[in-house]
Amino acid sequence: MTPAAINTRLGDVQTRIEDVLARCLPRTDEADSRLCAAMRYSVLGGGKRLRPLLVYVTGEALDASIEALDAPAAAVELIHAYSLIHDDLPAMDDDDLRRGRPACHRAFDEGTAILAGDALQALAFEVLANGSYTVPATARLQMLSVLAHAIGTEGMAGGQAIDLAAVGRPLDGTSIELMHRRKTGALICASVELGAIAAGRTGAGERAALRRYGAEIGLAFQIQDDILDVVGDTQTLGKIAGADRALDKPTYPSVLGLAAARQAAAHHRDQALAALDELGPASARLRELARFVVDRAH
Repeated sequence: MTPAAINTRLGDVQTRIEDVLARCLPRTDEADSRLCAAMRYSVLGGGKRLRPLLVYVTGEALDASIEALDAPAAAVELIHAYSLIHDDLPAMDDDDLRRGRPACHRAFDEGTAILAGDALQALAFEVLANGSYTVPATARLQMLSVLAHAIGTEGMAGGQAIDLAAVGRPLDGTSIELMHRRKTGALICASVELGAIAAGRTGAGERAALRRYGAEIGLAFQIQDDILDVVGDTQTLGKIAGADRALDKPTYPSVLGLAAARQAAAHHRDQALAALDELGPASARLRELARFVVDRAH
């Protein structure tokens, strides 16, 4: 799959997942219409949709039907949206711009934003538990466990806690890697694993290889995000460039320097590619996706 083909597939995924998400989300004509509007505002109409893309590409590479992948793809994007709402809050990263428009707490208010994030997290598990009708119940239970682990203390929440504690303090390379592997990498890794489970691929060796792949591209993705915060611009990124530096947050460029950060991103991309060696021809799309993660400009 060429870079142009990846962009085409990404466009296809964005179209499909937008429809799936729109059907999952509550309507704005319900009693709690402001909350529902905040949820839809934060989920629909923007975003790279990388995590659903990973679910679809992994699952399709392993012969899953696209219908079996809709629920896990929607679940990871709902979780991602909830995390962005909470990350943007004044008590967290205090960002006013997200995906090129006001963050949820600016478009609505802080209380509604907190509730919208909470409700999106709950909805993700509901969708995953009930939506994959073509996936056996035992596999759905595995997916629920994988997703829960990815967003808990050893995943997103734990990574955000490290991030908050590190503001204004120096971190070494080991500590910043741990933070990134949890805060961003864990959900990306889970996206790969959910695609494999939906495809019925539960062999220990194959799953372990895919977990290594997901973990490495998750870290490479976040390192590239750190780099883009330095070299990118607000219009292209859809969020305020230089925000990490303004908040005195430790990042790969601030800890290692820009050149070393780029080398680190390439190294973890290569580690991801190496993890796919035992998958054979089925890994072709995943290989191109790993390269896309590091080469992207936003």
